[in-house]
Amino acid sequence: MRIGVIGTGRIGTLHANTLSRHREVGSLILTDTDPARAQRLAQRLGETAAPGVDEIFRWGVDAVVITTATAAHAELIGRAARSGLPVFCEKPIALDVPGTLQALAEVAAAGTVLQMGFQRRFDAGYAGAREAVRSGRLGRLHTVRALTCDQSPPPADWLPLSGGLFRDTLIHDFDSLRWVTGREVTDVYATGSDAGPAMFREAGDVGTGAALLTLDDGTLATASATRVNGAGYDVRMELAGEHDTAVVGLDDRTPLASTEPSGPPPADKPWTGFLERFGPAYEAELCAFVDVLRGERPNPCDGRQALEALRIAEACEISRRERRAVALAEVPGA
Repeated sequence: MRIGVIGTGRIGTLHANTLSRHREVGSLILTDTDPARAQRLAQRLGETAAPGVDEIFRWGVDAVVITTATAAHAELIGRAARSGLPVFCEKPIALDVPGTLQALAEVAAAGTVLQMGFQRRFDAGYAGAREAVRSGRLGRLHTVRALTCDQSPPPADWLPLSGGLFRDTLIHDFDSLRWVTGREVTDVYATGSDAGPAMFREAGDVGTGAALLTLDDGTLATASATRVNGAGYDVRMELAGEHDTAVVGLDDRTPLASTEPSGPPPADKPWTGFLERFGPAYEAELCAFVDVLRGERPNPCDGRQALEALRIAEACEISRRERRAVALAEVPGA
């Protein structure tokens, strides 16, 4: 099969590498807003570079992988759907609910596949947590704690395009929370701090955020994130039940230092970023997409999952701005 990859930045390069090695993928066509970048990657992989998106659709492909800036996702999903092409797209579909719903409507009308890139669903730790919950080993959950901490902040000029901390970073924790527990969020209370580098205040964003979420079975969850965590890249989820407790992301590379005399030593090589921490998961989700294209498995993460995670992020943004609890029912869905 021939797959078009639109966007050859960090994630696009990673996905192109995975697909280029896949035995069921015959060839790739790569394009980017920076044609020279796409050309360099194509030459390195022995694939074809296209001067623009139009050529991806004109030259003929069997599927499209979208890893562009978020602002372009919805339009490209719609264009692929109208062309009858299956799509893999990095999260989110759009930075707002109306744009997300419009893209989903186009996919539904065309009857095509849209698989979303929530890579934590393919991480061994999160899969193990899901099994521990679903098997009943933990008993009734009472508390879930999720966190995502970036070691260093993104470029300042990217922040205004990101959608903010809740839509860009914590949306992964919101999706993981739903996927691992099998429950829905009913209401949220969120806050944030712009203390730290001035670029967060200048972008109208926060560098650190936290949310208290109530699930539909009464379980309480917290989700927090920061973009400046000097110790390293730290992503964890703790699930506490009436029978047992499980932790995702606790290993010899977790950037933690115990103050206990008999505690474990600090990590020698703490995680530095998401590409390193979730490399195997990113590869697994693309391999799953190829399986979907071949009709060998159902779609593991469709666009509806992206919509629900975005609705939680939207509720958190409303809560942060208005300093009040927000019910998910206030955020429109389908």
